[in-house]
Amino acid sequence: MSEKAKKDYSKTYLNPYFGGVLLGIILILTFYITGRGLGASGAAKSTVVTTIQSVAPKYAEKSHYVSQFISDDNHPMNNWLVFEVIGVFAGAFLSGILYGRLKPKVEHSPRITSRKRLIVALIGGMLFGFGSQIARGCTSGAALSGMAVMSLGGFITMMGIFGSAYLFSWTFKKLWI
Repeated sequence: MSEKAKKDYSKTYLNPYFGGVLLGIILILTFYITGRGLGASGAAKSTVVTTIQSVAPKYAEKSHYVSQFISDDNHPMNNWLVFEVIGVFAGAFLSGILYGRLKPKVEHSPRITSRKRLIVALIGGMLFGFGSQIARGCTSGAALSGMAVMSLGGFITMMGIFGSAYLFSWTFKKLWI
């Protein structure tokens, strides 16, 4: 096949409506199989607890918060949410390889540097992680799974997520545009 005949898949993405339907099907299957909804913050918590337990075991035993996740019977990393997140990373990695998007790069506007973009992204990620602990769940756990079971809290969480996203995007758009 000639170079002209090859299709460039690096800009080909899944139809968002089809992706939403797939996400809904996965959410329903997760409820059916596990009795719980989706979520990723539990995997992050398991990773942090395991790291603290490995680095400072005495602190982990004395910490009221960390010690509740540690037991001889059940290792924090032996949680289905950890395997869910590993699967998400593996799927994203495979998609990046198959569609030619696996390239180390930092996307940013011409107005800011890569360094500033990475710093702002790190701060945003830390704030999101902190917020997910306050909310007792991440976007998928609190909002999607909550809405799937018609929880008022799920709907309020989703409105809060999108409302704050619009507010923050308007406020911080100069970092991107």
